[in-house]
Amino acid sequence: MTAPDWAAGALAAVIHRVGVTRAAAGERFPLYADPETGVWRTTGRGSWTGGFWAGLLWLRARYTGAAADRAAARSCTARLAGWIGADTATRGLILWYGTALADEDLGPGLRERAGRACLEAVDPGLGVVPWGSAFGGPRLLARVDGVPGTVPLLALVDTGAARSHLERHLGLWAARKPPGWAWRHDPATGWTACPGPAPGWSRGPAWLLLALAEAARLPGAGEWAAHRVGGLLPDRVVPPADTARPEGPVDTSAAAVTALALLGLGRTDHATEILHALVSRHLTADGRLLDGCYDLAAGTAVRHELIWGDFFLAYSLAVLTGLAPLDAVRCPAPQDSPGADAGGHRPAP
Repeated sequence: MTAPDWAAGALAAVIHRVGVTRAAAGERFPLYADPETGVWRTTGRGSWTGGFWAGLLWLRARYTGAAADRAAARSCTARLAGWIGADTATRGLILWYGTALADEDLGPGLRERAGRACLEAVDPGLGVVPWGSAFGGPRLLARVDGVPGTVPLLALVDTGAARSHLERHLGLWAARKPPGWAWRHDPATGWTACPGPAPGWSRGPAWLLLALAEAARLPGAGEWAAHRVGGLLPDRVVPPADTARPEGPVDTSAAAVTALALLGLGRTDHATEILHALVSRHLTADGRLLDGCYDLAAGTAVRHELIWGDFFLAYSLAVLTGLAPLDAVRCPAPQDSPGADAGGHRPAP
């Protein structure tokens, strides 16, 4: 693909911001930054967003070619290994995207270990890796933010489990109008939609779109996409954080996730339209993607720079400009997965 003129300048600005953030955060993981000051709120272990910081460091290392940048990316990625054994479906976001561009002696090994840990966590009766207990609350949940990354990690070791995890979440989403993004399972009553996140949650459809893009090389992926993509696309290029509050804050992070998903689904023109809107309206000259909304209901970081917004914008621009391959964030082709279906998992009904 031919990159538009504005894409290279935008990528350079975001990569510069990564260097500034690294100097400020030190060994901690940035989470969100104040829109006025640019000062980051950080975490010690990275939470569910740690992989996006590692991914940004790898993008900077690839962009600059500097040994110091590569060393910083390796150090950060190595620290993600502690999440392999954590009881959370967000291992997908952490360990798939945190290793997408990692060195060959580091990334593949972490991915395979994470994939096997996810496979061990599959509930065979439910056909999913449950949301888990790592962040508190009930364990037997299915949530759409536990799908992207988890699907390709599972596909490394068992294609059937990957299909089941994706199909179950797609089926739960499609069965409810207005859509739901989280469901609790009770052995006596089955799946029940949770009241939150709200039906109008901006990142709900974005996460499912991303999972569909990741699964592009799995059997049946074309049929899934044909039947689901249209219902997951927002009406606005940059969607409101909650569609029930269309005049409220927008969520640029959801738009950035959607852009990478559309690139993965071969919808380059639509993805480029979204990226141009983000760059022209919401990206500062010093590379900060503003107007991301972390949690509207709680009033947390509703107009901020978010680390995953930066990552998905940067990765999408890197794909457009040829810096990074799109295949790095897709499921392996079935023939590349020697353990596929070894666990006997069947696609969810």
